[in-house]
Amino acid sequence: MRDEEDPPQKSDFVPKRKSKSSIWDYFGYKKEDVDQNEVLCMECHKVVATKHGNTTNLSDHLKRHHKALYDEYKAKSGCQPKQTNICDAFASVTPYQKGSQRQKEITDAITFHIAKDMLPLNTVAKEGFKKMIRTLDRRYVIPSRTYFSQVAIKELYEKCKSKIEAELSHVEYYATTTDLWSSRTTEPYMSLTVHFITEDFELKSRCLQTAFFPESHTAENIAEALREAEALREAVSAWGLDETRQVCITTDNAANMVKAADLNKWTRLQCFGHRLHLAIGE
Repeated sequence: MRDEEDPPQKSDFVPKRKSKSSIWDYFGYKKEDVDQNEVLCMECHKVVATKHGNTTNLSDHLKRHHKALYDEYKAKSGCQPKQTNICDAFASVTPYQKGSQRQKEITDAITFHIAKDMLPLNTVAKEGFKKMIRTLDRRYVIPSRTYFSQVAIKELYEKCKSKIEAELSHVEYYATTTDLWSSRTTEPYMSLTVHFITEDFELKSRCLQTAFFPESHTAENIAEALREAEALREAVSAWGLDETRQVCITTDNAANMVKAADLNKWTRLQCFGHRLHLAIGE
């Protein structure tokens, strides 16, 4: 029989009920403490205060007073990571709310990506793109293609337009260039670009409009179109530019463009690149 003055042994302690933490390999309760009110260290037999089952004080006690045991405890904890079921992990992910800042930031970034890199709108519906987005942020929900075409792209356009309008409001004089061109699918378009110098003497160019132009490319049709809503003259006015402050317009030497500029009484410059191309071709 053990002498009453001998220090208690580990067998004299009982662990905390229903606890699986390895910290209780170093702490316990006296057998007679049936309500488990007083936690004791099995190494130094000191009472360690705990609140509501929190084990922070217990690990701190080991760290301060029993470094070797603390290292042993940390090693045990590191070797027993909590296993999370993959399905449970995915199921626990809560999607961002539609109006949340993060949801909007990612949607804006995708919209910019589509517009800047001229990607088709069905990009957002492709499985590869969806997988990439899920990998980057599982909480993000990709809006529909219709949302991008009817809302997001239009919002980006208005934002860019406002920014350019603010720039043009400080422009005193400007020049423009225009061109008729065809897409890869042979659809005809007319583009208008404005060029100006800022107060800091920085040359800037901004494409103001690209309009579908299915009419026959004759001089009379071009000139008439210039007076219409989709025409260059109307485009200049739509952007708040004073036509009298247009220094000149640069076009190629096609007869239709020469006649169109003449009918609108615009000073015209010949495109050097176009003339050089013709000269080399001859």
